[in-house]
Amino acid sequence: MSASLLSPELRQQFRRATVAAARAASTRVGGGDGDAVDLAAVTALRAEFAGIAVAGRIIAGEGEKDEAPMLPAGELFGTGGPEVDIAVDPVDGTRLAAAGLPGSMVVVAVAGRGAFAEIGSAFYAEKFIASGRVPGLSLADPLGETILKIARARGVDTGAVRVAIQDRPRNAEAIAAVRAAGAECVLFEHGDVERGLNILHEDSPVDLLVGIGGAPEALIVAGAARALGGQMQVRLAPQSRGERARLGREGIAVDRVLGLDELCAGPAAIFVTAVTDCDIVPGSPMGGVSGSGLEEKIWSWGA
Repeated sequence: MSASLLSPELRQQFRRATVAAARAASTRVGGGDGDAVDLAAVTALRAEFAGIAVAGRIIAGEGEKDEAPMLPAGELFGTGGPEVDIAVDPVDGTRLAAAGLPGSMVVVAVAGRGAFAEIGSAFYAEKFIASGRVPGLSLADPLGETILKIARARGVDTGAVRVAIQDRPRNAEAIAAVRAAGAECVLFEHGDVERGLNILHEDSPVDLLVGIGGAPEALIVAGAARALGGQMQVRLAPQSRGERARLGREGIAVDRVLGLDELCAGPAAIFVTAVTDCDIVPGSPMGGVSGSGLEEKIWSWGA
């Protein structure tokens, strides 16, 4: 597939799909039922995807690990045309939407067939996400060294470096390392994709995202990193013997660092529509579907 990836008409169709899903999910905002939020978005996305003029395949669809409604990996869609793979989170921040809180969005990443890494049924991955403003950062380096490198490049003390980490027991070691290095630890509960998208912008107030989170979301953010010129590395991190054994049966390598060229090997297009208020572009918050103008709640990047 060419570097342009999607025609203007196809881009509009994918944008329309995310808007339809966000509108459907918005009817369940504040109702306390996360599965209802997901189901509304999934139903709308599936209906919209069916009419898009592509030979589409879902490569990663969030939901399986939580037994929530989802678009499963391997599902085919479209009326025929360019072969594309889709990494999709029908609602990133489902619990936030269910509680009526900011930070939930519909997000779809589109790339040519085979461009996204094959992660099988992986649920969890260790992530390392940064903008391009301090080049040469690596998941393989000790976190303290990375923080010091960022501080030196920015000409600030390590106390001015901000690192986002999902507040989970599995990330206790990373949280401790950030604090030991003297940096600020920016903890968050939900909204993995929102944080990753925010950090990819060079004027983000946060320098780095690290820690173990959802694996399907990693592919979505990888598409955005490709589109926005960010840095990203991932290592699959099974959180149970069952998950590790399942990936082994699928022939999926774990414990190996995947760089951006492996995570998303070609041009990608990212489509985002807010369900509740989001802040993924620094200084330009997106109003949710109940907010003001349409132009304030839809973002897209890439080829």
